[in-house]
Amino acid sequence: MVRARRIWVAAAALLAVAGASPGVAVAHSRPPARPGAPTGDAPLPPGWRLAGTGAVPQLVWRSREPVPMGDARVEFRAGDELLGVPRPAADGHTFRLPLDGRRATGLRALQVWSGGRRLDTREAARTASAPRLPAPLPANGVDPGKPGTYRTRTGEYALKSVRLPDFPKPVEMRAVVVAPVGATGKRPLALFLHGRHYTCYKGHADTDGAWPCPAGTKPVPSHRGYLRDQRLLASQGYVTVSVSANGINGQDFAAEDGGAQARSSLVRLHLAHWADWAEHPGTAPKVVREAPRADLSRVLLVGHSRGGEGVNRAALDSLAAPPAERDGYHGPVRWTVRGTVLIGPTVFGQNPVPDVPSVTILPGCDGDVSDLQGEVYVDGTRGVGGGTALHSAVYVIGANHNFFNSEWTPGQSAAPAEDDFYDEPQHPDKVCGKRAATRLTADRQHRAGSTYIAAAARLFLAGDDRVRPLLDGSGRRAPSADPARVLSHAVGARRGGAFLPDGGVSVTGGKLCAAVDPSPAKACLEQGAKGVSPHFAQWEVGREAGRNAVALHWTRTGSPARVTVREPVSLAGAKSLALRLFVPPNSQGTRLDVSLTDTAGKKANLGRVTLDGLPGSERTASYWAREVRLPLPTAGHAGLDLGSVKSLELTSRSSSGRAWLMDAWGWRPGTPAVRTQALPRVDIGRVTVDEGDSGVRTYRVPARVTGRGGSGQVRVYVIDPTTGKATDRLVTVRPGGQDIDVPVRVKGNTRYGTDVSYDVLVKAVRGAVVGSYRGGITVHDDDPAPTVTVTPVAGEVTEGKALKWRVSLSEAVDVDMGVLFGAVPATAPELSTKDVPASWLRDVSGEKPDPERPLSRVNGLYLWADVPAGRTSTDITLPTVKDRVRESTESVRFRQIDPRTGEPQTGGLELTGSVLNAS
Repeated sequence: MVRARRIWVAAAALLAVAGASPGVAVAHSRPPARPGAPTGDAPLPPGWRLAGTGAVPQLVWRSREPVPMGDARVEFRAGDELLGVPRPAADGHTFRLPLDGRRATGLRALQVWSGGRRLDTREAARTASAPRLPAPLPANGVDPGKPGTYRTRTGEYALKSVRLPDFPKPVEMRAVVVAPVGATGKRPLALFLHGRHYTCYKGHADTDGAWPCPAGTKPVPSHRGYLRDQRLLASQGYVTVSVSANGINGQDFAAEDGGAQARSSLVRLHLAHWADWAEHPGTAPKVVREAPRADLSRVLLVGHSRGGEGVNRAALDSLAAPPAERDGYHGPVRWTVRGTVLIGPTVFGQNPVPDVPSVTILPGCDGDVSDLQGEVYVDGTRGVGGGTALHSAVYVIGANHNFFNSEWTPGQSAAPAEDDFYDEPQHPDKVCGKRAATRLTADRQHRAGSTYIAAAARLFLAGDDRVRPLLDGSGRRAPSADPARVLSHAVGARRGGAFLPDGGVSVTGGKLCAAVDPSPAKACLEQGAKGVSPHFAQWEVGREAGRNAVALHWTRTGSPARVTVREPVSLAGAKSLALRLFVPPNSQGTRLDVSLTDTAGKKANLGRVTLDGLPGSERTASYWAREVRLPLPTAGHAGLDLGSVKSLELTSRSSSGRAWLMDAWGWRPGTPAVRTQALPRVDIGRVTVDEGDSGVRTYRVPARVTGRGGSGQVRVYVIDPTTGKATDRLVTVRPGGQDIDVPVRVKGNTRYGTDVSYDVLVKAVRGAVVGSYRGGITVHDDDPAPTVTVTPVAGEVTEGKALKWRVSLSEAVDVDMGVLFGAVPATAPELSTKDVPASWLRDVSGEKPDPERPLSRVNGLYLWADVPAGRTSTDITLPTVKDRVRESTESVRFRQIDPRTGEPQTGGLELTGSVLNAS
């Protein structure tokens, strides 16, 4: 639940990274000059530093306010390019990113992002007027939010902790069980997995992200936060279990996939125990023995935030085994995952499981995973698998990220908790502010969540098609969730004959635009768009191939836009044409006429749709598609051949407006049995190799294709370590094949440099699934760092002249090297703020001369020595001014900063100088 709250202001600099030794230079890209400092290169912005030691320099950013521990990743970007995911420090303020050779040369336009929201700058939070809630939808015939007839029993179990790959500390095996009392026969099992939250707490204010919990603190019981959902399901006859994952949350910062594989292992380890207990009830914990026998052939996985990505991976790993060396579970699969519920989920890999039905709950006021990237669990399944699995997105207007878990909710939790949508008191958000009419209370939000989790259980586990209209865009509501406004759309199930902008279409009267682009507002959304679109959630590669939308913009009534497919679409047998369209937030009454034309040129008008925008502000992801349907003509009506449709036309019936088409489908009611296809599975690995002293060696990025079945297609992105740009290619993969071949040539030398990462990412396109989506080759520079010495060039000068020191390296190296010096008390009298130019003082420290004080007492006063690559020395100067005051000789001292503490380093290098009176 990382929030973009209280983090709008750029932070003061901090130099606190892994330790360096005295007399060792730091590899880096350029000096972290203050804005306006006279350097030969662009300065780093306030709040940023370059620091570190050895072959891997570090980029450091510090936030003035603490960044709460949560699910969305904090990302460093240089303009439109992702630099990487920094490691958080224990103080909650500091983030450090090791830099490789490319990253150390591209530090312009630095930005900090989390969940699609900028953290290092202030954002406006204003809308022109109070948004309106949409009218309530008609009630569905069946309401899954009503409690069932069973009493419930609650208890916990604790098993021996487990070791997971790459996690140094054991992970707990704890869970809370809620089961029906008196239910006979085997009962379906629903397993809950919470997201990334604080791991430990003490009292009512102190929280921590450590693991194991330090002495005097207790684990945050995040796994107990879904008891309300569990009790509802148990009353309806389901056995439920919610598992604890603090041990993963406290260690996943170092995992390349954000901990998805570890969470999958944890889920499957619990399921394996339940399978054992189903076969041998006498071995089960007391709470499990007292519950009905679990039916492991009907399992629903419910995951919140990173837990959502974890259960998605667990569903995949249950169908196609992951590489054994990366997995914490090595036993047989004795369960069947019938569906998943993903609540405000992350999707760092952007590879949803196509053949396992899913419901993704999108909180309209999510202040953590605020780009609502979980929409990819719907959009990302199109055309990948068999297409029979229903993938639903449920948009809950006014819901935040945390309140679906009572242990993350103030007033309900044992540990400290907070509202993740931070509302600035001076500019309250009119959609998501605490007093906004569109904002849900914690109780109403959790009740809505429980209702739609129960709807998924009833559809996926009980096979009750009567609840499908709540999930598939049919426009029905569950009264138990009132007064929450809950909207849905879907792909899959009985949809077919798609118009997909992602490939094979041409557009006239509109624009086929790249939905995922470094600047999506420029590429697809309107200029000055207020907020973002969940459909356009960015991935790690910047501009991404194969994800498009159709953007419409008109200024008069009757403007047509036509989408023409390369190959004719068959809508034969479909009842309606279902379109997923969105319009600008807070807009009203957008009207479009819809028509189809077949390959013979026959055209049929289907009717008119009217669309209103969702409530939205600059801080919400409200450009979200509503599903609208129009009846298709009966066979032969108006001569239209539904078996061979060539184009879809949208004609404006409003005087002006904008709209975006995500896709259109032939729709039929019903929930078909899901056919799980045998698809090849791709996993990318990472190896670290030494650079060596000579010669050229060729290494290949480890890529494994496993599974059964025929061939599939994936898109492989290769990141250039020099430019940071991604190139992509479509690759056909087969189980056991070596189809993904990315060679890396490594040239050895004896000159000190930086580690360099050659990164590869992969995404499923058609007929394949992807587990580990990211890997590559990391080339470790194995040469010793040079030592640095300091000699005075002008160590004693008269006032008005500049002090100068020369910083020298023992040998030339292949990267820029630097040393940072901070002012410390010198022999009295000291050089003061009135003895140096005011402009220089302002540029290097941001401070003013008044009140006069010694330089050692000036906040943020540093001198930086930067030795460019290939050179062995550089000079540092400190200018002085000539005054008319007769005074004795003044002195100054700067001492090398210890990168571990940000403080002057005992025994480090020093710059000392004296300034003589000129009068």
